[in-house]
Parts: sequence; structure tokens; C-alpha cells
Amino acid sequence: MSTKYRGNLQIEKKVIDNVTLSYLKFQTPKENKGNIICFFILLLYIIGLFPIIGETFSVTFFLAAIIPTVIISVWAIIYLIDPYKYEKSYYLFFGIYGVVNTFVYFLCIVKLLYLDMKVEGKVPFILTMLLFIILLVGVNVLNIKALNSGTYHKLQNMRSINVAWVSIGALGYLIGQFLLTFIYTDSALYTLFIVLISLLSILTAYFTVYIHRYFFIDKNIELVKQVYPTFGLPLSERYTNSKRKKKKKET
Repeated sequence: MSTKYRGNLQIEKKVIDNVTLSYLKFQTPKENKGNIICFFILLLYIIGLFPIIGETFSVTFFLAAIIPTVIISVWAIIYLIDPYKYEKSYYLFFGIYGVVNTFVYFLCIVKLLYLDMKVEGKVPFILTMLLFIILLVGVNVLNIKALNSGTYHKLQNMRSINVAWVSIGALGYLIGQFLLTFIYTDSALYTLFIVLISLLSILTAYFTVYIHRYFFIDKNIELVKQVYPTFGLPLSERYTNSKRKKKKKET
């Protein structure tokens, strides 16, 4: 019988279908904690907030960016203190973080357009907002499509897949931002900066799929427990459970 291993845990593939199992590939709580430190410092604080607080400074843009940033940062503290106990809710938290970080990048682009490039009127803001919404919705639609089509399972088994729809979606967003910038400025520097921010926005928008994964975990918690029996337990209890299992094997 074909089996899958994680540590000393043996799972029969027949119990959980491959599509579901592919979506239950989790990082360890320790890795989750590392993600918070790395992504918050680099993507949110440095790349996201520095352009907001830099010249030309605007209180409106600063408050719009700093309020959600402070809220998500305070929320992050519980996962830095005990990432094991709050392993389940981490997925909801990280998905919301993706929304916040992408929103901060959206503000960076709008700030560039209106304060640095001196564009006028509501049209650039509306177009940028539409691109922001389409990006978030599109990424989550593609995530569900990838899950249901078995794309994640194929990727994990190193099988060739057709991801043209992913490339088209990402390229479409970049082209949209490029055209928007090109229309309102002939500055290569501003265009380059907005394209780079847009590229990072695709990454942070992808993090929002963790919201769907959280609800998927909540709905299928029994299957999660079959794959990861210690899921959501404090570190001390996981260690105790491991010792008990070891004792049983020895006896």
C-alpha cells in the first residue's frame, strides 16, 4: 500500500485524496514565525513604509498605511510568542497580512502618481484601485482553480503542468500598471519603480490565499489531525506526545 511520511507519522494515501493532501502541506510553526519576521521587516516595513514616509510626505497617505500596519503588527505578536498553540489561526492572520501589505503597495503607487508625478483627476486613482481589486480577486480565484484541478499535487510531484493562465494573469497586472504609468509620465525611473512595486504586489497578493486555506483547514480539521496529530498543540504538549509514542515503541 502506498504511504506518505512526515517524521515518524505514517499516513495511508487512500484515507485522504491527493488533491486534499496537496493542500495540507504545511510549514512548521517555527518556519511560520520566521516568515513573519522576514516578510514584515523586508516587504512591509522597509519596502512598503519607507516610500510612504519619504518625500513627498503626506499625512493622509501615512495614516492610511500606518493604521492597518500597526494592527497587523500587534496581531503578529501572538505568533512570535507561541506559534505552536496558534498554528491554525496563523493562516487567517497571514492571509490578512497579505491584504495589508498589498494595500500598502497600492498606496505607494498612488502616492507616486499624485504627489511625485503630479497627476490630476480621479481616473488614475480609480484605475489603480481596480487593478488592486482585480489582483486580489484574481489570485484567489486562481488558487481555487489550482486546488481543484490538482495543480498543487502535480507541482509537489515535480510533474509538468500548464500554468499559462497564471502567467497571463500576472503579466496582465504588470502591463496594466505599466500602461497607467506610461500614460501619465515619461520618467523611466518612476515607471521602473512602479513596475517593481507591482511585481512585489503579486507576491504579497498571493499570501492572501492563506485566508482560503484557513477556512479549508477549519472545515477539514479532522483530516488535518490525521496528517498532523499535534497540529495546534503547544510545544510542551507536542514534546510530551512524542515521548509517549517513543515509550510505547520501546515497550
